[in-house]
Amino acid sequence: MLLSEVSVRRPVLAIVISLLLTIIGLMAANRLAVREYPDISAPVVGINTNYRGASATVIESKITRLIENQVAGIEGVEKLTSSSSDEYSRVTIEFSRERDVESAANDVRERVSRIQSSLPQEADAPQIVKFDSSNDTTVNINVISPTRSPLELTDYINRYVIDRFSVVPGVAQARIFGERRYAMRIWIDRSALAARQLTVQNIEDALRRENVEIPAGRIESSQREFTLRTETGFKSAEDFRQLVIGRGADGYLVRLGEVSEVK
Repeated sequence: MLLSEVSVRRPVLAIVISLLLTIIGLMAANRLAVREYPDISAPVVGINTNYRGASATVIESKITRLIENQVAGIEGVEKLTSSSSDEYSRVTIEFSRERDVESAANDVRERVSRIQSSLPQEADAPQIVKFDSSNDTTVNINVISPTRSPLELTDYINRYVIDRFSVVPGVAQARIFGERRYAMRIWIDRSALAARQLTVQNIEDALRRENVEIPAGRIESSQREFTLRTETGFKSAEDFRQLVIGRGADGYLVRLGEVSEVK
């Protein structure tokens, strides 16, 4: 009754209050955020793994399944999806909305670290990324050049483009598809290899053992100190051809160039 009595006795005050409430309501309505699809996405963590040169079948059996089996028992997992393509594995884990994305990502890292030794040695370490459920490829940009080779384009994008796109607000991840990197390729002659009683494993072991650069120590004197460096890594095709991969019965050294073509 008090509001009605004040309005009857002091109509001007009642009109002013009504106008103020109306103005405030219009301002609030004008500034109210209205979204057709409100941001209510659940915490999502992705596991991306690159395995250069592997087919989709190998990716599925050697990487994707191992990761799926390991992370499936994490608390709060509501949905687990994966995709395997040539050279790339992606496992996406959607958690319940009650889970904190930081703690969920830490749980995923801990589980993935358990199977790190079971993954192929040639594969890159799995990358754990946090993103929302709608984080899919939004923009594809094709880069071509009439003067640069694919190797040079890949090097240029890695140096000057990818980092700038990664820090753009709203960008979760920037990736390069179809990149080309410098590589030494070895085509093995199976007949020549079998004639020398060697296998592909002998070549692989020799490459891992010899094509490395290890610390060589240092030399100290009363006035100077030198750090030693041994350049044992192979840089040219000829270096690879001269690699000793085995020894014959008569002590003859079998070199990689005798059983393969190196380019």
